[in-house]
Amino acid sequence: MRITCRTEALLIGLALLLTAIEPAVAIDNVVLQWNEATLDAIRNTKSAPPIAARAFSITHTAMFDAWAAYDPVAKGTRLGSSLRRPEVERTAANKEKATSFAAYRVLVDLFSTQTAVFGALMSSLGYDPSDISADTSSPSGIGNICAQALLNYRHTDGSNQLGDLHPGAYSDYTGYVPVNTADTLNDPNKWQPLLVNGVPQTWLLPQWGLVKPFALTSGSQFRDFILAYGPAQYPHGSYRKQAIEVLHLSARLNDTAKVIAEYWADGLGSGTPPGHWNIFAQEISRGDGHTIDDDMKMFFILGNALMDASIAVWDCKRAADSIRPVSAIRFLFGSKPIRAWAGPGMGTKLIDGEEFKSYIATPPFASYISGHSTFSASAAEVLQRFTGSDNLGTSFTALPGSSTVEPGVTPAQFVTLSWATFTEAADQAGISRRYGGIHFKADDLVGRQTGRLVADVVWTKAMSYINGTSQQK
Repeated sequence: MRITCRTEALLIGLALLLTAIEPAVAIDNVVLQWNEATLDAIRNTKSAPPIAARAFSITHTAMFDAWAAYDPVAKGTRLGSSLRRPEVERTAANKEKATSFAAYRVLVDLFSTQTAVFGALMSSLGYDPSDISADTSSPSGIGNICAQALLNYRHTDGSNQLGDLHPGAYSDYTGYVPVNTADTLNDPNKWQPLLVNGVPQTWLLPQWGLVKPFALTSGSQFRDFILAYGPAQYPHGSYRKQAIEVLHLSARLNDTAKVIAEYWADGLGSGTPPGHWNIFAQEISRGDGHTIDDDMKMFFILGNALMDASIAVWDCKRAADSIRPVSAIRFLFGSKPIRAWAGPGMGTKLIDGEEFKSYIATPPFASYISGHSTFSASAAEVLQRFTGSDNLGTSFTALPGSSTVEPGVTPAQFVTLSWATFTEAADQAGISRRYGGIHFKADDLVGRQTGRLVADVVWTKAMSYINGTSQQK
C-alpha cells in the first residue's frame, strides 16, 4: 500500500506511540542513487528538457539491460538474453554492481564535465570506476558491455550528441530558419523569435523530431492526429479566440495561479519537466518500499516514455512551427488597450496590446503542442499503470514572497498545491503553461492526449522486454 498524505495522517497516532524507538534511516537503492545523479547532472549542465529526457532514457535503459542479465526472463534492449547469468549469480549484489557500472559509463559519456561526481558515487558504492572489464562472467563486465552497446546505438540516433552531423553537440543539422524575425512578423501563424536582452532567440533543438524513439515508429507517428486539432490559423475566428483566452487568464492571475505557473516552470538549471516526474517516481519508490527489481522496471519505462514524448512533441512543433501567445497578442491588438498582467509587482492593468508579456519567460521554440503537457501526461500514465492506482498524494507549499518573478511580493501568504492523483498533477502541469501566458488551450489539451498515446506505445514495448517476449533481433 502506498503511503500518501492522507494515509500518513491516519498513522500519526501510531507514530506518537513509537517516538521512543529510533528507526534506521533507509538508504536509497542504486537505482534511486543513479537517478539522483542524473538529475544533478541535468541541473549542473543546464540541460534542455529533450536532452534531459534522453539522458533518463539512456541511463535507465543501460541499467535495465545490465539488470536483465540477472533476471530469469527479462531481455536487454540491445543484446537480448545473450548475457543471461545462471541462477546462482542472480544476487542483489551482482545486480547492484552491474547496473552501477552501466549507469556510470553512459553518464560519463552524456555529461563528461560531471565525471568526478559520478566517480565519487562509484567509490561510495565500493566500485572502481577504472574497471573497464568486458568479461561477461563478471558484473562489471556486463555493465560495461551493456553501456557500450547502448551508446553505440544512441550515438547515431539523430540527436547529434557528438556533433558529427553538424559542429557542436546537439546542434541543428536541418538548416532551420524562422519565417519571422524578431523585428518583423511576416506570417502571423508562424513562430517568431523574441528579443531577449537584445538578442533574438534561436530555436532550441529543431532536429529533435528526427531522434530515434524507443517505441514509436518515428517522431511523426502521431503527427496527423495532433495536427487535426490545431494550431488555430489566422484569420479564422479560433485564432483570436485562443488569444483572448490567454488574456483572460493573464488578467485574472492570483497568487495561486502564479505559484502554479512557477512551480511547474522547471526551466534551465532545474531538473526540467522530465526530472520533475522522476522526482515523483522517487517518492513513489520510497513510499511503496520498492525493491531494486521494482525500480529497474519503473524507471526504465518512465525514462523511455519521457524521451519518446520529447520526440513526438518536437516533431509536431517543427511541423506546425506555430506562433506563441505573446507574438499573436501583440499582432492582434497592437496599440489597442487590453487588460492583462502588466509586469512584476504591477498587477493587472490596461496596457497596449503590443506591451503584453507572459508571466513565465517564453521558450525559444514553437507553441503547438505543449511539452509540459505531453511530458506530464505520459509520465502520469506510466506511473498510474505501474503502481496500479492513480493515487499520488503529495503536496508543495510556497513560502510568502518566494516568487522568482515577483520576489518579496508573491505569494502574499502561504500557498499549498496538492495532488491526490497523478492525473491531477499532470493536468495542473499542463494548465500552468496557460497561466504563464506561453501556451494556448489547444497546445495544452492536445499535448495531454498525445502524452497518453505515447505512454501506451512505450508501455507495451517496455513490457515485452520485462516479460521476455520481445522479438527484437
